[in-house]
Amino acid sequence: MTTKGTVVVTGGAGFLGSHLVPAFVAEGYAVHVVDNLVAGKRENVPPQATLHEIDIRDRQALAHLFSSLGTIAGVFHLAALPRVQYSIDHPEEAHETNVNGTLNVLLAARDASVRRLVYSASSAAYGDQPTLPLVEDMLPRPVSPYALHKYIGEHYCRIFSEIYGLPTVSLRYFNLYGPNADPNGPYAQAIIKFIDQRVHGKPVTITGDGEQTRDSVHVRDVVRANLLALTSDKVGHGEVINIGSGASCSVNAIAHMLGGECVHIPPRIETRHTLADIRRAKDLLGWEPTVSLEEGIAELKRLHHLV
Repeated sequence: MTTKGTVVVTGGAGFLGSHLVPAFVAEGYAVHVVDNLVAGKRENVPPQATLHEIDIRDRQALAHLFSSLGTIAGVFHLAALPRVQYSIDHPEEAHETNVNGTLNVLLAARDASVRRLVYSASSAAYGDQPTLPLVEDMLPRPVSPYALHKYIGEHYCRIFSEIYGLPTVSLRYFNLYGPNADPNGPYAQAIIKFIDQRVHGKPVTITGDGEQTRDSVHVRDVVRANLLALTSDKVGHGEVINIGSGASCSVNAIAHMLGGECVHIPPRIETRHTLADIRRAKDLLGWEPTVSLEEGIAELKRLHHLV
């Protein structure tokens, strides 16, 4: 059977992978998923894709796999230990996966002459900035080890493009949400946690005063950004691109959209406000969001029978 080419998705058994992998299958690619299944779920990988139970900390296993696949059109590096609090409590283990693991993926991709690597970066790298919206040229101020790890990954991608000629692009996701998200998983954002609390008849727990604002982007829009990042002839030199909605909403307002009782719990270490400038995504990828927050939340409420 003829395919468009081969793509590898690290962390492809996780939340984003559960949407991205089927999208590539539908586009006609041969898809190989790399996941250690610590956070990912086997059932998230469709039967048309091939799952390889490999930890990205295992450089030799990665190198062997990449070299065995022939020409690889794209590597999508999603795998990470993304919990902010976990990175604070376990900085060495988080660094090993998020930084050393990313280096291993880049080395394997370089040695296999991969045509393009798309890195899942994070808006957490910005930290708290004095002005909004957040523009890619701002000097990041990470406030957690996890945020720093993701920022380091961006620079590794740029360096591998400049020194080794490996085409790379980094997509800085803002607050990612949508169907299939695990409320207890590493990418669980406020929307997903609130939905789960409503489903189980519990009060919605808001950290701090709830006036912190978030730019939330739907997973389907993020998938489309990845597809475009593979094929755009305007990227591949280590560019960093915001992938957000270009609009922000307070946590209190999100809770109000979901309805139900709310309680406030102590604040935690987190960025106070996020709002993406998405002009670069439009210019380089021809991308802009299509799912509004109101539409996305209404969809989740229907899926979970909360309407």
